[in-house]
Amino acid sequence: MPTQRSKLQRTRSISPSGHMEEIPSGPLSGPSDRTWRRQRLLQIGSEPPANGENTALRSNMTDETSYGTLPNPSQPARKKSKLNLRRGIRSLQAINTILPGSVASEPVSPVAGTPISLFRSQRPISAYDKSNYSDDQEPNEAENDVKTNGIRVWYSSFTSIDWLHDAIKDSSRRSRLRKRKSIRGRIQRLLDRSIGWLIVSIVGFLTAVVAFLIIRGEQWLFDLKEGYCDDGWYKAKRFCCPVYEDLAVRVPLFAMSEDETCPAWRYWADAFGPVVNDSKWILFEAEMVEYIAYTVIALVLAVTSCLLTIKLTASNTFVTRKDSGVLSPSFGSDGVNTKAPTTQVTDPKRKIMYYAAGSGIPEIKTILSGFVIHGYLGARTLFTKSVGLAFSVASGLSLGKEGPFVHIASCIGNIVSRFYRKYESNEAKRREILSAACAAGVAVAFGAPIGGVLFSLEEVSYFFPPKVMWRSFFCAMVAAMTLKFLDPFGSGKLVLFQVTYDRDWHAYELIFFLFLGVFGGVWGAWFSKLNIRWTRRVRNGTWLKSHPVLEVFLVTLATSILCFVNPYTRMGGTELVYNLFAECRPGSPNTHSGLCVLNPPEQALPVIYAIAVALLVKGALTIVTFGIKLPAGIFIPSLGVGACAGRILGILVQWMQYSYPSNPMFRSCNGDLNCVIPGLYAMVGAAASLSGVTRTTISLAVIMFELTDTLTYAVPVMLAVLVAKTVADALEPKGIYDLVIDLAQLPYLDAKRNFVWGHLQINDVTDREVEVIRVENNNTVKYLRDKLQTLILAGNDDSGFPILREDEGGSRMVGYIGANELEHALSIVAGDADKLISFHATMPYSHGNIMASSFSSACETSSIMGGVDPFDFSYYMDQAPLTVQSNSPLELVQQLFTKLGARYVLVTDTDGYYEGVIDKKTWLTFLGGLEERTD
Repeated sequence: MPTQRSKLQRTRSISPSGHMEEIPSGPLSGPSDRTWRRQRLLQIGSEPPANGENTALRSNMTDETSYGTLPNPSQPARKKSKLNLRRGIRSLQAINTILPGSVASEPVSPVAGTPISLFRSQRPISAYDKSNYSDDQEPNEAENDVKTNGIRVWYSSFTSIDWLHDAIKDSSRRSRLRKRKSIRGRIQRLLDRSIGWLIVSIVGFLTAVVAFLIIRGEQWLFDLKEGYCDDGWYKAKRFCCPVYEDLAVRVPLFAMSEDETCPAWRYWADAFGPVVNDSKWILFEAEMVEYIAYTVIALVLAVTSCLLTIKLTASNTFVTRKDSGVLSPSFGSDGVNTKAPTTQVTDPKRKIMYYAAGSGIPEIKTILSGFVIHGYLGARTLFTKSVGLAFSVASGLSLGKEGPFVHIASCIGNIVSRFYRKYESNEAKRREILSAACAAGVAVAFGAPIGGVLFSLEEVSYFFPPKVMWRSFFCAMVAAMTLKFLDPFGSGKLVLFQVTYDRDWHAYELIFFLFLGVFGGVWGAWFSKLNIRWTRRVRNGTWLKSHPVLEVFLVTLATSILCFVNPYTRMGGTELVYNLFAECRPGSPNTHSGLCVLNPPEQALPVIYAIAVALLVKGALTIVTFGIKLPAGIFIPSLGVGACAGRILGILVQWMQYSYPSNPMFRSCNGDLNCVIPGLYAMVGAAASLSGVTRTTISLAVIMFELTDTLTYAVPVMLAVLVAKTVADALEPKGIYDLVIDLAQLPYLDAKRNFVWGHLQINDVTDREVEVIRVENNNTVKYLRDKLQTLILAGNDDSGFPILREDEGGSRMVGYIGANELEHALSIVAGDADKLISFHATMPYSHGNIMASSFSSACETSSIMGGVDPFDFSYYMDQAPLTVQSNSPLELVQQLFTKLGARYVLVTDTDGYYEGVIDKKTWLTFLGGLEERTD
């Protein structure tokens, strides 16, 4: 009936910015604005000011909140038990400023002269349980879509999603679609099944386009440090110089040998002054000009990337409507809010994250595990990460762009999915798209679509059913095909260091491959240890912590000074890996920057010395570079270090075979002096090194197979990867990504780890002093507002309140209400501070009408819609929370959090009486202490 649509009618008012805002008028209405919620909550128990008064509440809210992930021990909190003192991960949303002054009881008109927008200023808040009404949908059917197991509003930053509720919500949506038997209903079901494939196609295509732009931009900026092209200033060196056709592979002439020249390329020494060949002093001066130009341009690029990262992606600049409106430490104290300004009280600032810094893979792992970080996958972060990545890689720092491609692809997946309600309103479903996007990111980074799918499964994804696997495979395929057509390197390759070998390996070489595996494991473990120690003690423990730009400047300056003199450290990371991987062909003029050793007794030592210097310099610089405040990946530096070690070993084996061709070990060569391929050793060493750093195995091996276009070297790569991971795990149990997660204190629950519980029981982790709501008490609006404020100040904004009913033997469970749901509900009824709020269990949910609850006050307020009582908060209550008995094994709790994705688990005794709560962050802190005792 048309009259039923009034249930979702909403009041419109003017926001402080002069835009038209929609104000919720009941439990089933849409989400509210953050400023409006704050005004309403401050109103409770206070006298409203005169209409139109301009108060501090209508000031700019963009700098109120500082996000971070470090605990804040100085917060005022409720009385803590021993368990609460162990809760290292507390509220991840800082409460920085108190906004003094009076508030308006209702949103007021803007000040005179403020223009009124004719359009909505903001889109609806995602993940809100709001029905999508349509003409052929029954009203009750639409209502029940948002009330299965209680209404959920939104997820604030640095909180965990409710996997169970999102699964129930999606099941309800699909059930409603199946009930439509008309032609239109069938079309809607077909579109619903197809929308996921459409999204991953768009994500794959856009990921390849963005990767193409980054690669082309990075090439031009990197070569700009040496000079420019006369034929076109916008051309990189490889597109400016002639090419040499080598087995259908286009190789730039400047990569062939040092004696070859490129007439169209002008070095800065030539541009700034004439070079007189007969004067040694002038030649030295020209080299100094090139040295200075190289260093200055590198510094400009790196500092620009750092400034973009700091200025555009600081976490405290991402303030959304989903954040809590309860911001002030003295919020609602004594129930009085005076009009007079008060002294500003600030909460100690937390650590600020820079969303575009680093590779982003640790944060992506955390997000895919069910954590929410608003803005981390947004458009601003995408722009900054893409532009900053091109600048940082072009500066010549010891970092790569392959890892950040995963973050960039995830940003694209998040943005595209928000245009479709199926994924916009369901955080768990959206993570299916993000998993597919991660596969596309690896596909464009290494030209390995199959390896990308396996990387998403092995390393980053938390929930990976077969449907997600197929869509990830399709998304990676679309991304790889698109990048192939775009041809970013002008060679027909997807990546620069893609090579092709035409000779087989020999059995005796397995011994040397084993040594490379040991080297990769040792390097990976010690790199992880030294990098984390450098970050903790130097980067975060000295004056560098407050001067990130200066740190980038110093690291870039050191890199330019050390890398300019050596040809292998001076070239880009991908170019170095390509030359180290390359196979030297007899008679070919391409010597791959002098790495082809044709006469080992005469040429081996100088080449080995140069590569060894490059290995030491690259290894040391990578330790201090990874973690600085600009976009940076770890894949290419790790591959480079391992490839240097492998190339050195390959040249030594080649020298041995050249010197002792009749040795029984080389009998399989049959006198062929070219049977040893140093490039193969470089590839095996690179795989071992990267495995030791990241601890990836299967996906890394497949990526290497796809890079070489052959399975001939499957055994050497697999052997080196397995040995490297085994050695690295023995020296350091965690890889670099897990260590970064621990350092940033991100709430990532690793489902792959096993724990020894010993004598520990559920009682050792149960929080028995958590704030609760008792239904027999006088739960007025003001009383619940004060309890909510207590919860927020105690650092538990990611949790909520158990709702209990007193029984003869103890407290019985009625339900559970989250902090966000309670805040939204209180903001609606804030006009009646002394009104009683009711909580009660309703009939079992079966996607049917559950609105047969008490509507005794339905006629007492005009804000009630269609018989829904706004003072009945049962609609927001989880009436079937997960519970465990106090005598259950801890392994059961672990499985509830890892396999079911629970946000909280309620503990009862054997008679069913309430005992306490275990939320996800409490459990993570408990596991952290457990690891320290058992590892």
